[in-house]
Amino acid sequence: MALKATLTWLCLLAVLSSCAAHETIPLNCSSQAELWERLSADLSVAVKCGENPPSSWSAQQAAALELYMRNLTDTLHTHQLKECQGSEPKQCKEAEVPKNGGLACATVFDKRYCKPMCNYGYDFGFLRKRRVFDECSGQTGYQWQSQYVGGNKLAECIEASIQVSGATTAYFPKDQDCITTKSNIQMQNRTLEDFSAELKGKGIQGELKYACLVCG
Repeated sequence: MALKATLTWLCLLAVLSSCAAHETIPLNCSSQAELWERLSADLSVAVKCGENPPSSWSAQQAAALELYMRNLTDTLHTHQLKECQGSEPKQCKEAEVPKNGGLACATVFDKRYCKPMCNYGYDFGFLRKRRVFDECSGQTGYQWQSQYVGGNKLAECIEASIQVSGATTAYFPKDQDCITTKSNIQMQNRTLEDFSAELKGKGIQGELKYACLVCG
């Protein structure tokens, strides 16, 4: 929800500042870097300008912009869910990313490991204090060793007032949910480094390949 609200403001400002130009300038989707920089600058302004939209906007205008932003948010979310696709071993199905959380994944010596994580205010449906991550490899028949029988679901993050089912490292901090972590390269790398340390603690040594963080 926080991401949707932020992106909504981003789109509101961007559309208002450039709608006149868009009426005469053909759509250009090739200048991605320029687009990102412009939208990022608008986001910075949005954060400083508060939460109330201008009173001059009609209900229809606000609804139309919200619709545009909802479609963009869905597109961005679908795109980031695919960032781990193609990782080895390719015989393994992509692990399902839990909503209200995420997955830290990595390949070590042709074995795929994924660690489910929940956002603050959510906990796992099953006890997994000693089950920090799950494996998919030739030794498992290229099936995920999941608590859920069959398929590629590794965990669920359900709303909870306390977080007790998982290891302490399996939760994002209160002010740092999955998407916030992923948006900051240092925080993302720290999360993946912690995961690497946990793998080594279980005797899984080797270079991490295809390491990634995906958010539900």
